[in-house]
Amino acid sequence: MISMSAQARVRIDQIRLEKAVPPTAPLRVGVVGGGCSGLTYQLDFDRDWQPDPARKEKTFEVDGVTVVVDMRSFLYLAGTELDYSDGLSGKGFHFKNPNAARTCSCGDSFSV
Repeated sequence: MISMSAQARVRIDQIRLEKAVPPTAPLRVGVVGGGCSGLTYQLDFDRDWQPDPARKEKTFEVDGVTVVVDMRSFLYLAGTELDYSDGLSGKGFHFKNPNAARTCSCGDSFSV
């Protein structure tokens, strides 16, 4: 499971309103190759998503937000907390990932 802080939840709601994202569009969280540490986080709304048991995805509710994660990414993200900060030391979403053995200084990429 992936959890989220109250700050992340508020910011997700703000972005949903700003970008006119339908409330049925889930938040898709993923991991792709890249970045200075080898793996990079992805975060976006999936406006075209439809439930499909044939797809290998984890779908769950987190504080009223539907979150969808492909199974490959879920292996890297299990137990992760999504946080948001608008402070001087780094504005944006941050992943507190207990599976990351190493992260880059900006926190956008990691390795296991």
